[in-house]
Amino acid sequence: MTDKSNVYGSAGDTTHRKTWDRAEFAAKAEERTAREKAEAKARYEAKAAGKKYHRQQTPPSQKSGTRERKLNLEENLNKTTIVPAGAGIGKRGKGAGFYCDVCDLTYKDSLQWVDHLNSKQHLFAVGESGEVEVATLEDVKERFTMLVDRRDREMKEGDWDLKRRLEERKKLDEEERRIKREKRKEKKRKEREEKEKAEKMVGVVTEGDGKGDGEEEDEEMKMMRMMGFGGGFGSTKKKN
Repeated sequence: MTDKSNVYGSAGDTTHRKTWDRAEFAAKAEERTAREKAEAKARYEAKAAGKKYHRQQTPPSQKSGTRERKLNLEENLNKTTIVPAGAGIGKRGKGAGFYCDVCDLTYKDSLQWVDHLNSKQHLFAVGESGEVEVATLEDVKERFTMLVDRRDREMKEGDWDLKRRLEERKKLDEEERRIKREKRKEKKRKEREEKEKAEKMVGVVTEGDGKGDGEEEDEEMKMMRMMGFGGGFGSTKKKN
């Protein structure tokens, strides 16, 4: 006889087939049945009251935590935003103000914007259930350690920044003093040059004046000799 075995083994071997947990699926079926009954009851009560039934969304399994970054509410302060005409109708759509790209809603003031970020509608849209995870003792210890490390790091950076600023200020003061010294030296040099130049000018004028007086006296003596006054206009009377 030929062997009828294949890749799964023999024809009678069924161990490769997926096995099902009957108890698990029975519990899931009971849960689904209870949920459907509750929904049917809510529909009936809403219809009896004359209201429209809205099915509740299944909340996400991820719990809400602290924000990873701060809200910058002054980001667009004193800025002009250009939006197309008719882009937003009411709160729906992108318009001028605080826009949520997840929910496609625009809010005109920061109070409504913060309320929306904390609402179930927004939390469900971003995949959070709205339930806050309870911190354990280890989480609290890690948080304290992180805060202490950050404080120490900021203190070290602050000390280093203070030293750096003092060194820069010292260099600036030295540079200012050097510039002042250079200016004083330049001023004294110019004053000295102007003084020497003035003294030279005074000496030239003095020499020129003396030479002119002598030439004038020589001309007078020549003129007096030509006119017959050899001794000048002095008295000819003999003194006893």
